[in-house]
Amino acid sequence: MRKILLILVFLLFIPKLGFSQVEKYKSVFTLNFIRYIGWPEDAKQGDFVIGVLKNPKIADWLTKQSGGKKFGYQNVVIKQFKSVDEVTDCQVLYVSGSVNFSRQSENLLGKIGKSSLLITETEGATKHGAVINFVVRENNLKFEIHNSNAQNLGLSISSKLSNMAAAIKK
Repeated sequence: MRKILLILVFLLFIPKLGFSQVEKYKSVFTLNFIRYIGWPEDAKQGDFVIGVLKNPKIADWLTKQSGGKKFGYQNVVIKQFKSVDEVTDCQVLYVSGSVNFSRQSENLLGKIGKSSLLITETEGATKHGAVINFVVRENNLKFEIHNSNAQNLGLSISSKLSNMAAAIKK
């Protein structure tokens, strides 16, 4: 009986460990993406704000990784949003897969500012305005880039970042 209980406890923790690692990688990627984006002048004013919509684990990882760091002369600030209504202007908005992005995309694009990087984790999100979208391909975490969406937001994507993407959409 004790062995069965230990096995059940072990099996319960395996998905959580794997899920946590994926979120950690998404956080690291998100912080690294900002280095490979050409930002317009209006995005270089004040604090560099990274908003996270409905994913407290990503927000926590980003906070741990960015604590006290700067992007250029800007302090990196992480804001956590629990609903679409709470979202305010930020340079980067990370949208959780739990948000129905296809329904909320126009609303979100109106809230974040004209030169904000929109990062999602929903299949097909680049069709609705996302610039970078995390996907899982062959059990590996990858990302897609949509260049036209970036250009529409006044952003330019470095060729180094484009070379690392699983898919690049014009």
